[in-house]
Amino acid sequence: MRKTTTGPSNRKPPEPAAGHAEVADWLAHAMPGLQPIVTHLDGVIRSSIPDLRYAVKWKKAYYGLPGRGWIIEMVAYDVSVNLVFFAGARFDPPPPQGEGSRYVKIRTLDEARAPEIKAWIEQSARHPGWPWPEPA
Repeated sequence: MRKTTTGPSNRKPPEPAAGHAEVADWLAHAMPGLQPIVTHLDGVIRSSIPDLRYAVKWKKAYYGLPGRGWIIEMVAYDVSVNLVFFAGARFDPPPPQGEGSRYVKIRTLDEARAPEIKAWIEQSARHPGWPWPEPA
């Protein structure tokens, strides 16, 4: 049986921000060695998927679409970046790690430039993600 696409358990999803400024600030505060990677990934995500919404919560950047919810989460650690696809288990081929939500661990700019990264980013826009709160 396929798992349902959900976000982190017992956590309220982030509220979409009005623009990219909050994510841009998050990018600027990533570890210096990871800034080229997160900046590149952010650029690929933004150029590949129109009409994005953004948020930062729990020290993670979120990218989403109206009607689909949060589709990508980017997490910068000390030496690597995890790019999480909430519907990644539905991708062909799926990212290598995780179960329902699948992710890829990226350690170098060359890894971030791999063609499968862009393919997964593009596929993420075609699947429902983690629903965000509806405006009151």
